[in-house]
Amino acid sequence: MLKIALTGGPGSGKSTVARMFQDLGAQVIDADDVARNVVAPGQPAWEEIRREFGPDYFQEDGSLDRARMAQLVFQDAGARQKLNAIVHPQVGLEIARRLQGLATQGVNLVMVEVPLLYEAGLEKNFDVVIVVDVGKKEQIARLSARDGRPAREAEGILKAQWPLAAKKARADFVVDNRGSPEDTLSQVKKLWQQLKMEKIQLDKGSEKS
Repeated sequence: MLKIALTGGPGSGKSTVARMFQDLGAQVIDADDVARNVVAPGQPAWEEIRREFGPDYFQEDGSLDRARMAQLVFQDAGARQKLNAIVHPQVGLEIARRLQGLATQGVNLVMVEVPLLYEAGLEKNFDVVIVVDVGKKEQIARLSARDGRPAREAEGILKAQWPLAAKKARADFVVDNRGSPEDTLSQVKKLWQQLKMEKIQLDKGSEKS
């Protein structure tokens, strides 16, 4: 199985690019969806978060108050480190479990959208890394428009993650999402063909060995 990580910065358009790949036939796993599952009531990460942060960060139905927690961790680096230490290992385990399940089904190429790929140290688990790139001003504008966050809070979110330049430097491929949706889709289509060819070459190499 060729395991591909899709990452970028907040507001860079990762989910949009992931949907484009999915429309072309890619099997996509969303790490944010995985993260929501591992902090669901009764899960080990949920229990540990409740012990560490207390009931004030949970809603009446027992679910994590994600908005309140986000406000805390993007302002407090210590709290962010504690939360990441609880959640990231569980996310990694669940992604590995899902990948194994897909491999058992015979799926031979899987893309995982992982916002905190480098921050969580998960890049070593993938064969290929794609970074979605965009300008900082566009990131802040998109975060503000999407989530209704003030510019100052949006900047705090950016500072809490690796800068896009550092992610691009480590990437195998970069999708420039500064232009029109049509331009981004054109890049995605070309890259999808490259990835399928890379899988074919990988398979040929395995047959020879």
